Amino acid sequence: MSTLCVSLAERTADAFIAALAGVDCAEIRLDALEPPGDGIERIFAGPRTLVATCRPGGIGEDTRQARLIAAIDAGASYVDVELGAEAAWAAAIRDRARSRGCKVIVSFHDFAGTPGRAELEAILDRCFAAGADLAKIACLARTPADAARLLGLLADGRPLVVAGMGPAGAVTRVAAPLLGSPLTFCSPAEGRETAPGQIPHAALEAILRAIENA
Repeated sequence: MSTLCVSLAERTADAFIAALAGVDCAEIRLDALEPPGDGIERIFAGPRTLVATCRPGGIGEDTRQARLIAAIDAGASYVDVELGAEAAWAAAIRDRARSRGCKVIVSFHDFAGTPGRAELEAILDRCFAAGADLAKIACLARTPADAARLLGLLADGRPLVVAGMGPAGAVTRVAAPLLGSPLTFCSPAEGRETAPGQIPHAALEAILRAIENA
C-alpha cells in the first residue's frame, strides 16, 4: 500500500511534535510555523518519514530557504521545491538535499483547474528535468474527467504523486495509491485540511484497507 502522508500545518514546534504522535509519515508545512521558526531541528529529529514543505507567499524567500535547509540538516526524508522556483534558490536546496541523502520532490500546483493531457505530460517532464527524485502534480479537479486525467499520468512509470484538489478530486486520494503513487496526502482530521479534497487519515486508511482486503 502507498504511504499515507499526513499534512500538518501547525504554528509551533511543540504543536507539530504533538501532532506527530502515532504518525509514521507526515508533511511538515513550515510556512505555517510562526516566526522566528524555532524548533525545526526538534521536529525532524525523530525516525519518521517527514516531508519538509514551505510554500511561498506568507514569508520571504530567504526565510523559506533557511527553513528548508534546516529541515534537511535535521534529517528530513524529502524536501519539496516548487517547479518554477528561482533557479539558484532551488539549486541550493537541491544540492544540500543531495549531500544529506534527502530526496527532492519537485511540485506543481494549479489552483484554477487541470491542464490537458499534453500539458500535464510536459509539466511532468519539467519536474524531472528540474532534478526531481519524486514529482508531485496537484491540480483543481472540476470534473471526474479532470481526476481521471491526473490519475492517467501514473502510467508514465516514473515516481509521481498526483492529487486532485476539490470535491471532484477526492477520488484521486483513494485511487492514486492503488495505481502506484508512492505517497498520498491526507489530513490529520476532518476540518484540518491543508488542501481542498484531502481525506482524513483514519478514513483514508480504512478505505484503502477495505479495498486491500476485498
